[in-house]
Amino acid sequence: MAFERITRKDWYKILGAKPSDSPSELKRKYQKLALLYHPDKQKADVPAGEVEERVQRFIEIDQAWKILGNEETKKEYDLQQREDNLTNDWPLHAQVHLEDMSWNEDEQCYTLSCRCGGNYTVFKSETKDVSLVYCDTCSLVIEILQ
Repeated sequence: MAFERITRKDWYKILGAKPSDSPSELKRKYQKLALLYHPDKQKADVPAGEVEERVQRFIEIDQAWKILGNEETKKEYDLQQREDNLTNDWPLHAQVHLEDMSWNEDEQCYTLSCRCGGNYTVFKSETKDVSLVYCDTCSLVIEILQ
């Protein structure tokens, strides 16, 4: 399951959880909210508008659990969150294709000079995993386009 940059929902916030919560803590928080908002658990005298809100809330809770309750999708989501935070916290200098960077055969890495005189470096072993690279001497960041 790929997460596009458009995805901005904070699944942890929806579950009232933190990224540092253990899988059992996440499950406990999910189950508590799922019971609270499950459509079958709603009282008959609740206004129709509120029923719809509660159903939507239950759907969000269920989506959050589908992502955070699975180790693989949770890891991918956490990486995307960190990347988004990095982009927000650091000035993005440029978007660069890997093939536009210089290849260094001896060190098995791609490099690009920063305007400050420093370098952006991506090692061959990282090329599949990395999308943001920061300069080794200043606070600028480039995004590697695949």
